[in-house]
Amino acid sequence: MTDEKHSIELEIEVPGTPEEVWRAIATGPGITSWYVPHEVDEQEGGSATARFGPGPEMEVPGRVATWEPPHRVVFDGGEDAGGLAFEWLVEARDGGTCIVRLVNSGFGEGNEWDDQYDAMTEGWKMFLSNLRLHMNHFAGQSATTSLPGAMWPGPGEAAWSKLCAALGIPADVGVGDRVDVSAADAPPLAGVVAEIKPSLIMLVADEPAPGTVLIAAEEMGDSVQVSVWSYLYGADADAIVERDEPRWQSWLDAGA
Repeated sequence: MTDEKHSIELEIEVPGTPEEVWRAIATGPGITSWYVPHEVDEQEGGSATARFGPGPEMEVPGRVATWEPPHRVVFDGGEDAGGLAFEWLVEARDGGTCIVRLVNSGFGEGNEWDDQYDAMTEGWKMFLSNLRLHMNHFAGQSATTSLPGAMWPGPGEAAWSKLCAALGIPADVGVGDRVDVSAADAPPLAGVVAEIKPSLIMLVADEPAPGTVLIAAEEMGDSVQVSVWSYLYGADADAIVERDEPRWQSWLDAGA
């Protein structure tokens, strides 16, 4: 049995067949399209590598501990490695949707683990919402991911207000509103607001390419990680990310 006190258990309903949802949550191109770049050897015992940024220090190696398509996959750190494990379950529902369940286990005891638990819970909620956007708008397609971020001074509300103001996003923006970033020195970015949470705006973008964009400010101690993460589709997506990611990184760094 899972120790509920020390595991994250979340679920979300998304459109698609189990096979379509499986591609999104169990394969490298699928996971890359709503989370972070992944490479997955699609078999039990295969390798699974996540990349949270450039450089080998940002790579997290793992293992496909269980592979039961299209309903259950488990990723962990490897045999006898301990640490965190991620179980994904897919259950078909009537009407052409599936319930996706995540059980993230392996947390330890103590304040540091408690902080990590809280941060990962909020992070997974954000990424599951992006999974739903992916399945709603881009199912079966593969995104090119861009993950620029920078640490700004806190507190969180002040950093968030500063970020939105710098991007030209109105304080009263709502779901369904169109956002057209007007920040000096920032790359072009425009789309429709799909979801709003505290210190998070999610867009379905049409500029610089079709895709989803997460604009966020996450408190980390006395600092705040601000980010403009993009998941872009289409033949030009690779070239656009290569062009724009350094510009976004410079823009975020300049605001610190």
